Amino acid sequence: MIELADFLQAQRRIRPYIHYTRLVHSDFLSEMTGGDVWLKLENQQPTGSFKVRGALNKLSQLNDAEQAQGIVTASAGNHALGVAHAAASLGLKQVDIFVPETAPEAKLNKLRRFPINLHLAGQTYEAAHQAAAEFAAQTGALEISAYDDLDVITGQGTVGVEIMTNLPACEQIMVPVGGGGLLAGVATAVSHIKPICHIVGVQPEASPAAQLSFAQGQAIDPYDHAPTIADGLAGGFGEKPFELLRPHPPEIVLVSETDIRRAILALLAEHQLIIEPSGATAVAPLITGAVDVRGKTAVCILTGGNLAMNLLREIVA
Repeated sequence: MIELADFLQAQRRIRPYIHYTRLVHSDFLSEMTGGDVWLKLENQQPTGSFKVRGALNKLSQLNDAEQAQGIVTASAGNHALGVAHAAASLGLKQVDIFVPETAPEAKLNKLRRFPINLHLAGQTYEAAHQAAAEFAAQTGALEISAYDDLDVITGQGTVGVEIMTNLPACEQIMVPVGGGGLLAGVATAVSHIKPICHIVGVQPEASPAAQLSFAQGQAIDPYDHAPTIADGLAGGFGEKPFELLRPHPPEIVLVSETDIRRAILALLAEHQLIIEPSGATAVAPLITGAVDVRGKTAVCILTGGNLAMNLLREIVA
């Protein structure tokens, strides 16, 4: 459904507005695992997260009539920042964004700097999503999905294009999984470039919607998740990501809340990187030994760096 040319066009489309993020070698993880492990630093994007890629690819293709409708979206935080940044970059004026009342203050503070209408709704992403859908129905605004949209998925997949361009030897990619936009985009893009590259999705044990979706043969969205510090990965797994991945389902690994905390601390101690829980999940299975990369060249996508300071202090303590 998405060809390599689509990813390359998206890459050219969004390039003026994003950072071509670095791949850095992890001596720490390489020594620990016996593999050749690299980190893709999507925390260095303008909004602190990869989500800006999909938002830019989607919004840059809206026609005049769609722009005039106004846009609305729901997010746990990072997609909201991506949409806000994309809208400001492209000169879109009418933007309404719904986030849970529980969204990390670090993300809320960044959102308040953009010329948007910010709405706090409910305690979960699903509650915010329902509020955004109701707003769209009432106003006629165009709703922008955080993950269940092919243009958004294509934008996220440019991460995979960059990885394969900069590290052609890559044999395995660890991808944090929530709604599935990044997983579907990266897996599809990489399948065009190097089909034998193994994709591993990593989810919190508290929200295994992707794993359950593939086990049951249908996308589970919404999903009533348990509490997790990886708020960006909590909730359901989208229908479009599921359909893209169903012919060749990726491996899905689950990690505990303790594993995620240890990963955050390890990235801070060993690499001086402040990575939010959703991003740190990518390295958690390597630290615990749940995924074997011995003798392999592997990349962990650190999807974001918008870590709440109170949580960081708690983990360090």
